[in-house]
Amino acid sequence: MANDLFNSFMTGPDENGRFGEFGGRFVSETLMPLILDLQAEYDRAKDDPTFWAEMDDLWTHYVGRPSPLYFAERLTEELGGAKVYMKRDELNHTGAHKINNVLGQIILARRMGKKRIIAETGAGQHGVATATVCAKFGLKCVVYMGAHDVERQAPNVFRMRLLGAEIVPVTSGRGTLKDAMNDALRDWVTNVRDTFYCIGTVAGPHPYPAMVRDFQSIIGKEVRTQMEAAEGRLPDTLIAAIGGGSNAMGLFYPFLDDTDVNIIGVEAGGKGVNAKMEHCASLTGGRPGVLHGNRTYLLQDDDGQILEGFSISAGLDYPGIGPEHAWLHDIGRAKYVSITDTEALAAFQKCCELEGIIPALEPSHALAHVMKIAPELPKDHIICMNMCGRGDKDIFTVARALGFEMGEFA
Repeated sequence: MANDLFNSFMTGPDENGRFGEFGGRFVSETLMPLILDLQAEYDRAKDDPTFWAEMDDLWTHYVGRPSPLYFAERLTEELGGAKVYMKRDELNHTGAHKINNVLGQIILARRMGKKRIIAETGAGQHGVATATVCAKFGLKCVVYMGAHDVERQAPNVFRMRLLGAEIVPVTSGRGTLKDAMNDALRDWVTNVRDTFYCIGTVAGPHPYPAMVRDFQSIIGKEVRTQMEAAEGRLPDTLIAAIGGGSNAMGLFYPFLDDTDVNIIGVEAGGKGVNAKMEHCASLTGGRPGVLHGNRTYLLQDDDGQILEGFSISAGLDYPGIGPEHAWLHDIGRAKYVSITDTEALAAFQKCCELEGIIPALEPSHALAHVMKIAPELPKDHIICMNMCGRGDKDIFTVARALGFEMGEFA
């Protein structure tokens, strides 16, 4: 099923890992042999039927794919315009899209003989997915997580510990996703012989952006089939939230050649993109630079120093974006917008009240943009948004933001 992802929709990167001027490999000499070994192993796996047979079996029987495509009837009626569909990837095992990619990377790690897996995580969903798959295969798991995120994502921290992972709180910087990725890269440089770095988004040095995108493309591939069955045609508009951007690239990639399909990525606007760096909208408020092994749009000062962004959502709190998104932005194939914390919280509540679905704060940003544009679109216009994570991890954050103390509900 999955191997035909590579027979069409190929848009890059080139042989140097570049999407136009973005991407590439900017790493220490120590890491180059590991990255080249990973690329060689992935190139072999892409053409190996046994690799995809294992992936398909696990996607089906362990993850629970295909995830449903759900018509949000009450939300559609409330908005009074376009039909709104949700791709329900929050129903995956572990509660988010992250496990789609983690399975692929850890199967590669096992093929390469690696016994120790490291990962970075922000909202904790990638960490949970990595800890889950490591537990299944009996691998040592170390998860780097910003100290600030450890505090605001306590449910996922406990889940990772239950699954046997070692959690390393990162206190450098502001203690968020960027800082966790910095420390994970330092670990990898130090432990090159037995360690595999499982990156959670479409960022990092080549081949990670393309590899993660390829594994996540199962999302968009399923949407194509499901939408044809539900409506007899493709959607008019695709919408997904973006931190690094893996769930979005997973939805977007199989539609890039369908130029009649509008593609919209939604960044974290935080307190507003006009507020001084109190947002994480890299494409709106950033400019090209190099971070974590690739060239992309980044929040940075005039001297090129990376700035600390801000978002209520730990999973979107990253001062950069995947290089393929940067390229799609520059060539105009995709449109990128920002949504504030306040707008995301309103969408979170609306989804709970109208559809009985508690979304994560990440897809709440995408849903907020759906709520902005759907009322102005005709009733036969079809929007498909990626519900990429469930919101049980965020209930403490949302409660505080809405002025409640969790003890009040006891």
